[in-house]
Amino acid sequence: MLDILCIGDSKIDIFLQIPKDNPHFGLNDEKNKLFVSFGEKIYIEKYVLDIGGNATNTAVGIARLGLNAGLCAEIGKDELSQKILNNLKKGNVNTDLLLQTDEDTSISVGLNYQGERTLFTEHVKREHNFNFENIQTKFVYLTSLGNLWEKTYEKALDFVRQNNLKLAFNPGSIQLEKGGKAVMDVLEKTDYLFINKEEAEEILYGEELNLPKRNAEQIKKLLYGLKSLGVKNPVITDGDNGSYAQSKDNTLYHLGIVKTAVIEKTGAGDAYSAGFLAATIHGAEIPEAMRWGAINSANVIGRIGAEEGLLTKSELEEKLKANEDLKPEKI
Repeated sequence: MLDILCIGDSKIDIFLQIPKDNPHFGLNDEKNKLFVSFGEKIYIEKYVLDIGGNATNTAVGIARLGLNAGLCAEIGKDELSQKILNNLKKGNVNTDLLLQTDEDTSISVGLNYQGERTLFTEHVKREHNFNFENIQTKFVYLTSLGNLWEKTYEKALDFVRQNNLKLAFNPGSIQLEKGGKAVMDVLEKTDYLFINKEEAEEILYGEELNLPKRNAEQIKKLLYGLKSLGVKNPVITDGDNGSYAQSKDNTLYHLGIVKTAVIEKTGAGDAYSAGFLAATIHGAEIPEAMRWGAINSANVIGRIGAEEGLLTKSELEEKLKANEDLKPEKI
C-alpha cells in the first residue's frame, strides 16, 4: 500500500551556475531580459546533473520524509533514464508504475544567474498509457504532463473517484495555458491545490493581474475563487511573501518565509508541496503542514537543483524546533 502516488513527468535537469561577474552575461531588469555574448565560449562556475520533473521531485521529497511514495511517469531507455532509475531506487521511491518507452529521456537546462534561474525545457511526446488497476494508495498527487495529457487526467480522476482517494493537484504550464474541462473537472475534485499567485490569477481570470505585492485582500479573493471551483483546501505560494492556505472550514492562513541565502530556486514549489503533503499524511493540520512546506522549500533553494536540499524527517523536525516562531497567522 502506497501512502501517495505521484503522477506526472520525470526528466533530467542540468543546472549551469553562472558567476555574477561573468563578462559574457548581462541582465536588463527593466525588460526582464538576460543577455549572453553570441558565439563565445563561456566558462561556468559549476554544473549539476540531477533528476527532475514535478512529480519526481515531490515523490522523492515525500519518500525522504518517511512515507511510501510511488511515481507514475514515463522515461526512455537511454543512459539518462538509468540515472533516473538509480536515483529513485536510492531515494526509496516505488517505481511499479514507471514506464520505459523507446523515446529519449526529456531534459531541462537551467542557467542560474544572480539567484534566479532561466529554464530551457523539453517535453518528449509520450502516450502516457498508465494503468492504475493494481495500485493501492491513500493519496494521489497529479501534476504537470507534456502533450496528450487530457486522457491521462481523466483516467487519474476516474481512479480517484472509484477508490474514494484524496487528491492533490499542481497543474503545469501546459495545463494552465489550455485549461478547459479536463482541468476544471480535476479542480472540482481536488482536496489540496498547490499553485503560485500568478497561476491562481490565470485559472480564475485567464491572465496574470500584475497587482502590487503583499496584497492580502487579493489573495483572499483568489482563495475564495478557487474554493468556488470545488477545491477543498487551496494553497497559494507568493515568493518572498510566503504562502497562504484556506482550510475546508474556510479559515484563512498566512505564513512567512524562512530567511535563507538563495542559491537557486528550482524545485522550491515541489519541496513545499512535498513537505505539506507529508505532514498531512502524517496527521498534521494545515497550519503545521504549511510549516513543513516552508522549511523544506527554504532548504532546497539553498542548494543547486531540486533534490539535493530535500530534508529527511529527522532533519525537518530539528529545523521545526529551531524555527518555533514560524507559525501561520489567521487572516
